[in-house]
Amino acid sequence: MGSDWQEVTLDEVANEVTVGYVGSMTSEYVDAGVPFLRSKNVDVLRINQDDLKFISHDFHKQISKSKLAPGDVVIVRTGKPGTTAVVPEWLQEANCSDLVIVRCGSRINNRFLAYYVNSVASSHVNAHLVGAVQQHFNVGSAKCMKVLLPDISEQERIVEILGTLDEKIELNRQMNTTLEAMAQALFKSWFVDFDPVIDNALAAGNPIPEPLQARAEMRKGLGEQRKPLPAEIQHQFPSRFVFTEEMGWVPEGWELVPIVELCDRVQNGSTPKRMEASFWEGGSINWFKTGELSDSVLLESEEKITQEGLDNSSCKLWPAGTVLIAIYAAPTVGRLGVLSQESTSNQACTGLVPLDTIGPYFLFYTLLNSREWLNTIAVGAAQQNISKSVVECVPSLKVPENLLASFNDSVLPIWASVQQRLEHNNSLIRLRDTLLPKLLSGQLRIPEAEAMIERSGVAV
Repeated sequence: MGSDWQEVTLDEVANEVTVGYVGSMTSEYVDAGVPFLRSKNVDVLRINQDDLKFISHDFHKQISKSKLAPGDVVIVRTGKPGTTAVVPEWLQEANCSDLVIVRCGSRINNRFLAYYVNSVASSHVNAHLVGAVQQHFNVGSAKCMKVLLPDISEQERIVEILGTLDEKIELNRQMNTTLEAMAQALFKSWFVDFDPVIDNALAAGNPIPEPLQARAEMRKGLGEQRKPLPAEIQHQFPSRFVFTEEMGWVPEGWELVPIVELCDRVQNGSTPKRMEASFWEGGSINWFKTGELSDSVLLESEEKITQEGLDNSSCKLWPAGTVLIAIYAAPTVGRLGVLSQESTSNQACTGLVPLDTIGPYFLFYTLLNSREWLNTIAVGAAQQNISKSVVECVPSLKVPENLLASFNDSVLPIWASVQQRLEHNNSLIRLRDTLLPKLLSGQLRIPEAEAMIERSGVAV
């Protein structure tokens, strides 16, 4: 550490350290109004909008002590204590509960503080958790947190280096969200809304079933904005609908089957004995858990097993392209992942190995569109779950092989790009996590960090 670094307490360098609103909120939430952050909306270095709540402007004024402004640093108190982010510019007006709020003074950069609390200060957070039932990190413990500070200009340079990596990581995430939405929209258009079939029926003057008439009117209303598919693909779709008891109106000639008929095999995972060190130590075989399924490509698992562990358990080695679905452990029931390489999983996952003529993506989106149905039949008071037999019975359309090949040709480049960005992000995250604690403790100086980034070969 350089001689210019000083150890201070957070209370010494912050203009204010306070706490979010404390009290019952159940009756205060409204459909639209002032965004209200809770601990679940704070991730490491970012604010997420998952299940974001809102309060009225009047209530926002009543609890003005917990108002948030862009640039405020928020630290989670319960649930995932110590998780820290900076309030972004898009939250011009907001409020919160269950968060420590820090407003930085001139001696400390807000993003530097967020990086510091998420990494170097984690030991302080863990040592100051209180509460027998639900542990939390209180405002008093935040105030006495010790922080090693270089001068403000070096803080800003450190933040610039780390921020460049984080901005690239976030850009890759956003691009993947867009790409995944594109692939899902294509599946929905072809195999849920049946847009090409409707277009063919309209062109041929064939009747449109009543439940599909609104969609047909929408398609007609698009006029020239309706982009036609290439003729060789459009002609693969029929121009009439037939009625089925299970799914209502479906395209003529398309068979309705349980999803198991589109699979080479469907199997549950398993867990090798934890007490057998030889099943785990030095393992190289991916072993996924439900919490790792994120409705996307699965690269590497957090834990790995050995060949001995695989051979002496009920684990199944599935090939790349297998679709995993979480069958219990709320809130992950129905969550999906597609294996990028040979892997296995625990017993809370079912693996669907697609037939070569089907491929993983049609299975993936069929299951994704069946998630609501799967969750309605999930059972279990303490922990919602479904079974392999339920997964096998998910109704699926069996479309002509040539049309399925056209679909796979369309989505394969999208998924390849998603996987490439996920791999790039893993490299960026490893690099950032190597640099972060060393930069924030003074063990690594700016020129050394820049040289390390250049030597890494990771595109930034």
